[in-house]
Formats: sequence, structure tokens, C-alpha cells
Amino acid sequence: MIVVLGPLDCRATMKSNTPPHKPLKQKAYGSIPHLPGSRRGPGDKGLSVDQARICTTKARDRHDIIVVQEKLDGSCVAVAKVEGRIVPLIRAGYEAANSHYPQHHLFAAWVFERWDLFASILLEGEWMPGEWLAQAHGTRYALPHDPFVAFDLMSGVEQDRQRLPLDEFMARIAGRLPTPRLIHRGGPLSIEAALETLEPSGHGAIDPVEGAVWRVERKGRVDFLGKYVRPEKVDGCYLPEIGNCEAVWNWQPRSE
Repeated sequence: MIVVLGPLDCRATMKSNTPPHKPLKQKAYGSIPHLPGSRRGPGDKGLSVDQARICTTKARDRHDIIVVQEKLDGSCVAVAKVEGRIVPLIRAGYEAANSHYPQHHLFAAWVFERWDLFASILLEGEWMPGEWLAQAHGTRYALPHDPFVAFDLMSGVEQDRQRLPLDEFMARIAGRLPTPRLIHRGGPLSIEAALETLEPSGHGAIDPVEGAVWRVERKGRVDFLGKYVRPEKVDGCYLPEIGNCEAVWNWQPRSE
């Protein structure tokens, strides 16, 4: 249920006294390059011509597997296992409990309530990026599931990051967390065909679905990712710091 709230109850937030640092010593997630025609922000990069062709029109050979999923519009976060500790992170790699934003404090609290779940999924040094949909950014959701939607499982350093292939990722999660709605799996899928399948959202989007993410796997590895964002999409229109409005919440923890 969508609600508009003022300041959050302080009981719903967490604040760590630990000085800000990056437990992974790197960002938790980078930027996905855009397909042609996708709406880009300042500094956003595009896929190469060859990569875009593989995604949408012509695979290299039978070894290319193209997976297309619904793109979600929230705050990119992650859950990591570092030295045996479960650590909720924001996209930049800092601990969510040290964020300036209440939505990230809610995320930290939500993760710690599910410590056993994440401890059973993650191996040492791994992290699971996902979309935190508690607060509306540019899309409102009537969420049919928990507010964290996991979309990757990663390991390694920035120069050699590894993503689990989709089948391995889904097997590891084993239905215990929501993942982005699968639109297509197989050969290339055109942008036009993807757009025709976006509605209705698999995640309760009330506003038009933002777009889709293409994931190219090859010989048991994730080769590269690409995305398409609708040109008319307005980033952050429901965020107070951008839209000059009250915060809009897709989800809040139940009060005691």
C-alpha cells in the first residue's frame, strides 16, 4: 500500500557508530550501460554496437543466452558477508546504517532481522545486490512481496568481478527472496518486443514500468549487461530532495 509520511518513527531507523568505510573496499554495484534509445543521465555510458546487436538482433552463436528482466526503480543496495559478518550496504559500498537517508536505515534493520537467511545464502566475500523499494523514487509500487528484490550475486575485486549465472543464482536463493520478473530467455530480444511485455508489472508498479535489463550469458558465465529506460521516465520525481514533495513510501515496517 502506498502511503505518504512525514518523519519516520525513530524506532524504525538504525545508526552505526562505526566511521564510514567500505567493507568490500569497493562499490557494491556499478552502472549498467544503456541500449540505443534508452534515456541516459549525465555520465551514463552506452553498450557498444556489437553488444547492442547481441542483445536485440543477432547472437554470436548458439552459446549466447539472452535473459531479459523487468527493471526496478528504487535504491540500489546490497547484502555482503565480510569476515563472517552480514553487512547491509548502499550502492557506493558504505554500510547502510551510516547512510544519511532513513530508507537505508530501514534496509539495515530489515536485513538484520533476516541475518540467518543471508548467512545461509552468502559465502565469505560474496555480496548480493538488489533493489530496495521501500521508498518511491520515480515509480510507485503496491508491493506484492518484500521490499528487497535481489538481482545478482557477486564476488571478486572491481577489476575481476564475477556474477553467478541466472540458474545458479536462482538455485542459491531457492525462492526465499523475490527476484526481477523474467520477461524472456533465449535468443536476442528487440527493445520493441521487450516493451510490449513490460505491463503489467510483476512487482506491483502503479506508474509505467521503468524499462528492462538484458543479461548476456555465455558458456556458463555472465558476459555483460545492458539496459533500456523509457525516454519519458523522470528520475526521483517522488523524492523530497528532487520533487519538492513529501516522501512517498511503498512499504513501512509494522508498528509495535
